[in-house]
Amino acid sequence: MALQITDANIEEVLQSDKLVVIDFWAEWCGPCKMVGPIIDQIGEEYKDRVVVGKLDVDNNDDTTSKYGIRNIPTVLFLKNGEVVDKLVGAGPKNMFTDKIDKLL
Repeated sequence: MALQITDANIEEVLQSDKLVVIDFWAEWCGPCKMVGPIIDQIGEEYKDRVVVGKLDVDNNDDTTSKYGIRNIPTVLFLKNGEVVDKLVGAGPKNMFTDKIDKLL
């Protein structure tokens, strides 16, 4: 299961020495509903090596604005608090895991 990330806990999450993967989503977003279960699976499979979380864009304006999120779903990959890669839109699980494997 993915961690619930909010404006209130994002800084704490970014202090991790692990790769951080954040899915920016919204309840009303159809493609987000396809990506959500994939992100949950990845969170479980990579739990010892990667911090995987979800951030609801409708309830976390500060973080959404900070990262310039314009389209959802957007998945950011961060190391040491810095964005090192991103994916926009829905896709198969391997699209996400291939990125993670390259960044580990």
